[in-house]
Amino acid sequence: MSTGTNGRVTVVSGGTDGMGRALALARLARGDRVVAIGSNPDKGRTLPDGITFLRADLTSIADTRRVIATVRERWPVVDALALFANRTTPARVSTVDGLEATFALYYLSRHLLGHGLRDALDRAPAPVIVNVAGVGITKGAIQWDDLQLRRRYRMITAQLQAGRANDLLGVDFAATSGARARYVLYHPGFTRSGDLSPLPAPLRAAIRVAAKVAARPVEASVRPVVDWIDAPPAAPLTAIDRGRSVPLDLPTLDPAAAARLAAVTAELLRATGPGTDDTP
Repeated sequence: MSTGTNGRVTVVSGGTDGMGRALALARLARGDRVVAIGSNPDKGRTLPDGITFLRADLTSIADTRRVIATVRERWPVVDALALFANRTTPARVSTVDGLEATFALYYLSRHLLGHGLRDALDRAPAPVIVNVAGVGITKGAIQWDDLQLRRRYRMITAQLQAGRANDLLGVDFAATSGARARYVLYHPGFTRSGDLSPLPAPLRAAIRVAAKVAARPVEASVRPVVDWIDAPPAAPLTAIDRGRSVPLDLPTLDPAAAARLAAVTAELLRATGPGTDDTP
C-alpha cells in the first residue's frame, strides 16, 4: 500500500496515461496516497514509488467490480475519485460482456466506480468525484434503440454517445445516490494527452500536428482537477466546460433522460449478476 503525508486517498481510473497520469503525479506531489487503475502493466511499472498501480480491464464488468472490491478492502476511506479512462476504437469492438467497448470503458466503468466506491467516499471529510468527459458539448446523443451501436457504429458516434451518457451519469448520481461526494463534470478541451496508437496513421499524424498548434498542455488541463480535490465545490453537481460553468438546465443534462439511462444501466447490470457496486 502506498503511503502519503496528508492522509488523503485519491483513486484515478486511466491513471497510467495522459491526463490521468498527470493527475496521479500531481496528487502524489501534494502528499496523497494515489491509486492508479490501468490495463497496461508495463505503463504501471513506470509509475513512481508512492503510487499504487491496480491492473484492471475496465471494459469488463467483472474486472471493474473486482478492482472496486480491492479498493474498498485496502482503502476503506477514499477522498477523491477521478475518472479518465477512455480509448478510441476505429472499428466496433465487443467486450467479454457483449457490450460495445467505448460504452463499457468510457461510460459503464465510471458508473460502476462511482457507485461502487460511494461508501468509501462517504467516509471522507470532503469527498469528490471528477468525471472528465465532454460536458458542455451538445453534439451526439444516446442511441436508445441501439445503445451498443450494433447497427451503426462510428468511432465519433460512440465517443459522443458515451460523453453524453457521462453527462447524465453525473446528473443522476447527484440527484438520487444519496452520496456525500460532490460530483464534477469536467471538459478540459483539446489537450496533448491520450494514447493515439489505435488510430489510423494519417489521423494520428493530423492530430499531432493540430495538437502542436491548438492543444493545451496536459498540466494545464488537470490543474482544476488538482484544485477540486483540495477544495470540492459546494454544490452536489458542478459542470465546467473549458473553464466556464455549464448551466445545469442544458438539454444534455436533462433529469428525465438521466433517470432513463440509470434504469437502462441498472437492468443491464442485473443481467450480469450481483456485484460490489450499489446499483440494483
